[in-house]
Amino acid sequence: RPPGSAEPLNPGSLGLSRLPSRPLFPRLRVRFALRFAPSSSSRRGGRRAAAAATTERRGLFPFGKGDTDGESPFDKGFNLLETAGRIVPQGRLVKTAKEGWRFAWTRMMAELAPQDKTGAYRRPSYKFNGRIGDANFPDEAGRYHLYVGNPCPWCHRAVLAASLRSASPTEVGITRLVDDPTKASRGGWIFGPSPSQRDPLFGCADLRELYDRLSVAVDDPSSSSSGYRGRCTAPLLVDKKSRRIVSNESSDIVRTIGRATFGDSNKERTELYPDDLSSRIDETNEWVYRLLNNGVYRCGFATTQGAYDEASSDVREGLRRCEDALSRNEFLCGERFTEADLRLLPTALRFDGAYGPLFRAGGAHLRLSAKTEYPSVHRWMVRCWEDVPGVKGSVDIADACSSYYRQLFPLNPGGIVPTPVTAEDLGLSS
Repeated sequence: RPPGSAEPLNPGSLGLSRLPSRPLFPRLRVRFALRFAPSSSSRRGGRRAAAAATTERRGLFPFGKGDTDGESPFDKGFNLLETAGRIVPQGRLVKTAKEGWRFAWTRMMAELAPQDKTGAYRRPSYKFNGRIGDANFPDEAGRYHLYVGNPCPWCHRAVLAASLRSASPTEVGITRLVDDPTKASRGGWIFGPSPSQRDPLFGCADLRELYDRLSVAVDDPSSSSSGYRGRCTAPLLVDKKSRRIVSNESSDIVRTIGRATFGDSNKERTELYPDDLSSRIDETNEWVYRLLNNGVYRCGFATTQGAYDEASSDVREGLRRCEDALSRNEFLCGERFTEADLRLLPTALRFDGAYGPLFRAGGAHLRLSAKTEYPSVHRWMVRCWEDVPGVKGSVDIADACSSYYRQLFPLNPGGIVPTPVTAEDLGLSS
């Protein structure tokens, strides 16, 4: 009824008795329905019903028809296939959307991981390659400090080296970084979840600022008046006394920690690079890095099918070679844990939680914990986890694997994080 009237509204008097099945003026009809709808709660229901009916018919908004009893309507995106499809063929719409999304994705991937012309990932070189014991970096206790992040397998290498070499905090200090590219000024490493948390040694806000400060301190050619130019990566080994960066290459950090005495040559330490196995370790390190350590990233960061296929084949070849070696020996280079095992282990521990499902390394179905294709590799993982001192406490596997889904936006744009994989899920411990 019109306000103040006891008589029902006669649509004919308003010229609305013969509305077409598809309204010519949908907005006017919505306004009319809202203007003369009953008051209080029923008025709100009428508004929802009228608006939903009109907008669904017109396809103007991303929600389709919903229940008016309080249930949320369905999200139909922009409803392009129903609306624009009447004008533009569906095939052309789909093709345009795919090409537009792929262009944006490849640009984001190139920012995340440098590509060559074939769409294959090319890991950049590192600018700092000093070693403890060099003329510039004396082998002393308490002089060196290591910056590492739990998710990173390259950082995990450095942590394992310090742990297995029994390097105490007074010999080598360690700062644990947090990965959050939304808060970092470059790269992804910060010193804590709160902006007020800073580097305890140099007072820097994030790793980029630390690179700036320690690069400028030695007049490094990579630095300028505007700061350090390059990728701000971890692990990072620094000399606190001279305020210089020693190295940001994980292989060099593992080797230099493996050989350093930190001023105490009498302390018993695990020998990671024994002279009698050095050539065998170097040979194993080369193919483990090429086929597996870097191979899984070449799978995940490939932007063409050909680049992915080549990388995935390399991963399977690397696992086959590991299976062959470990079916004959307890460890990769014999009956003792060496640097070669240390460099493979961080990749193996992250394989089922991240590299297999997210990077599709070797095929999205491949899991080391299945113990079907590579049983000797899995037994080796259990042996390292249970029998090698310091391995268990070196990593939080669930956090490490979850980080790939949280932070690698181009690979997981929806941001959904799967149920974390734990050591128990991998069959490493009961």
